[in-house]
Amino acid sequence: MPAPYRNIACCLSADPASDAVLAEAVALRAVSPGALFLVNVVGPAQTSLAGPFSYYADSPAVLEDQAETWLGEKAATVPGATPVVLDGYPPRAVCRWAAENDIDLIVAAAHRGFVERTLLGGFASYVAYHAPCPVLLVHPPVPAPAPGD
Repeated sequence: MPAPYRNIACCLSADPASDAVLAEAVALRAVSPGALFLVNVVGPAQTSLAGPFSYYADSPAVLEDQAETWLGEKAATVPGATPVVLDGYPPRAVCRWAAENDIDLIVAAAHRGFVERTLLGGFASYVAYHAPCPVLLVHPPVPAPAPGD
């Protein structure tokens, strides 16, 4: 029987929730052969305004180099994983890339609260509704209740 998910895209960011996402993607990949892509998106450069001047904290090229280094280190810990650095609006970039690369499953974190989603947007919800393939959303582990709770 062929693998149910030949090409898996694992969306990672420099966030503790990415550890659970990576573990889930690696577990899925272990069940059947296929490709595992570790995907990180470098969003638009952040601009700071100071009087009549605008300042970019880091140039897009620097941000992309940092992302490639970080993702390369992550990929080195997962045999057979291929790092992929994209640029643009993160959820749209992931959906476009998945459609162009025959991705069968996207694994991503779902960990922002209501206020963060309202202010920053919801990566997980955008991808869930716009991806060209099934999406597995991984929630961070729930802390164990303290004694007496």
